[in-house]
Amino acid sequence: MSRPPFPPFTEESARQKVRMAEDAWNTRDPDRVVLAYTEDTFWRNRSEFLRGRGEIHAFLTRKWQRENDYRLIKSLWAFTGNRIAVRFAYEWHDDAGQWFRSYGNENWQFTEAGLMAERHASINDVPIEADERLFHWPSGPRPEDVAPPPGLF
Repeated sequence: MSRPPFPPFTEESARQKVRMAEDAWNTRDPDRVVLAYTEDTFWRNRSEFLRGRGEIHAFLTRKWQRENDYRLIKSLWAFTGNRIAVRFAYEWHDDAGQWFRSYGNENWQFTEAGLMAERHASINDVPIEADERLFHWPSGPRPEDVAPPPGLF
């Protein structure tokens, strides 16, 4: 199994990889998202340490059951060889209706086949009011004509 674009990354291919990841995560479909990762992928997500597609699938299922109306924007920060660093922000609300904007950074490492072997994520959640939301596109991937809000990153 492979997932282009492949390393070593250029700026163009790194941006493409970031946008593909954003689009996949915005589907909130764990079955689809896990296919971008190696069978034995290793993640650090906040304070959780996960290994393998099975653990990642279970994690994403829990995540999107809790994080309602999830909308994500990722931005390329840096790249070299088989590594990409991104900044991201996403908005969601809990079952009580409290909205949050979550900010974070991720470091990714890829195999020659373009699958992600490692993902290290640091994330902070900021409570916001519903009228402070910035991400208003319909559920699913962000439309191409919707740019990140100025000053988001």
